[in-house]
Amino acid sequence: MTGEGGREDDRSRVRRRDRSKDDAWVRAFIERAPFGFLATTDDDGQPYLNSNLFVYDGERHCIFIHTHRTGRTRDNFDDAERVAFSAAAMGRLLPAAEALEFSVEYAGVTAFGTGRVVENEAEAKQALQMLLDKYAPHLHPGRDYRATTDDELKRTAVYRIDIETWSGKQKEVPEDFPGAFDLPAFPVPFPERAAPQV
Repeated sequence: MTGEGGREDDRSRVRRRDRSKDDAWVRAFIERAPFGFLATTDDDGQPYLNSNLFVYDGERHCIFIHTHRTGRTRDNFDDAERVAFSAAAMGRLLPAAEALEFSVEYAGVTAFGTGRVVENEAEAKQALQMLLDKYAPHLHPGRDYRATTDDELKRTAVYRIDIETWSGKQKEVPEDFPGAFDLPAFPVPFPERAAPQV
């Protein structure tokens, strides 16, 4: 891991140094971000993005995600692969007198490293439990649900991204920035949930 948010590594060098964040900020952001994007390439060099839930393991400085045993992400992990991972948040829109000067508040992290399929069953189970603990901290295995079984483990693929370098950046303006506004909430397309009950 490089210090000062990746400033020593060209892969994660931030152009606007005034918006670059240190490792403590990056770590706090990645621990709380609700989802992220994993970038891989196939054997033909075709880029592929997978948006997914994830968990950051601070002790091992790695990210875990999981998918089904089959699919594009799994196909791109036949061997150890160079990957990128990103998580971001958007703040207010910032209007200006000139179109070119419109801007937005934002915060985000980008990490680069090596991705592998976790073959060790104990590590895979631990990673899946870390995911459950992150997203359902009020529920506990053995009390609220049955923990992952060996048979269930065979139906999923767990991936470990060993982080080699990362960076974080943030733009935030004063609360009274002239004309700053929030976009309306994104209408997530879940029609069944919105359908009237009969």
